[in-house]
Amino acid sequence: MNDQERTELEAAAFRRLVQHLRSRPDAQNIDLMNLAGFCRNCLSKWYKAAADDLDIEVSIDEAREEVYGMPYAEWKKRYQKEATPEQQAAFDKSQKP
Repeated sequence: MNDQERTELEAAAFRRLVQHLRSRPDAQNIDLMNLAGFCRNCLSKWYKAAADDLDIEVSIDEAREEVYGMPYAEWKKRYQKEATPEQQAAFDKSQKP
């Protein structure tokens, strides 16, 4: 496999992951953080960082819209639920060194 093929495969896998996350708004970001250590917001930040590395102008709001498929505020209003005490406790525990 050459570098171009690797890049194309990685891009396809990224697009598939984003599409999967868009199709599963029931998977809350806090659940993703608790189980996998990253969420949609992390993915948005990584997207923005990659753009910055390549000197491509992308705002954090644009990066979030790429990942969420809509403006972040709209996604939060439609899908985000208040974290349960158990979810928050698991998150807090996972953030300790």
